[in-house]
Amino acid sequence: MEQQDPTAATDTSLADALARCARGEQQALRQIYDSEAPTMIGIAMRVLRRRDMAEECVHDAFLRIYQKADSFDPARGSPRAWIYTIVRNRALNIVRGEARTDLVDDFEPIGLTDDSENPEDAMLRLSDARSLKRCLETLAPVRRKILLLAYMHGLTHGEIAGKIGMPLGTVKSWIRRSLLSLRECLA
Repeated sequence: MEQQDPTAATDTSLADALARCARGEQQALRQIYDSEAPTMIGIAMRVLRRRDMAEECVHDAFLRIYQKADSFDPARGSPRAWIYTIVRNRALNIVRGEARTDLVDDFEPIGLTDDSENPEDAMLRLSDARSLKRCLETLAPVRRKILLLAYMHGLTHGEIAGKIGMPLGTVKSWIRRSLLSLRECLA
């Protein structure tokens, strides 16, 4: 009796799970998570060197895997290589500082007088932009601080996460939601 190669069996199982993800089956993503998440976190840890950032990276990678599963081509490589390439590239993008979120159209960047200025003090200098100031004041203080650190201090999402001790995904989603709130308020 011939024994099946465990790697080939895993690749077949992963390829099947990716095909099911492409059809929108969420349970297939759970199957991929159960078999590959520990290794994916290890890969992200080697690049990012921080557990919280590695976990956020893997979370983002799973979202991308689910959304892009239909682009997996078994003729171009193994499903495991495709999955690990996604997590590695995501980790490298985080290290590189990734692209910043676009500002709303009528948000004008305001320069700080020096790097030691508190973001809240800088907001008080916005006398010429009363509507923006009024809208910023409607945000929760921590969300306002995150926005000001990003757009006035020019910090990356990763730098903000490290500075205030929050997970990267939380910082990114708060920035996104806060910008939407500002856009609605300014409209």
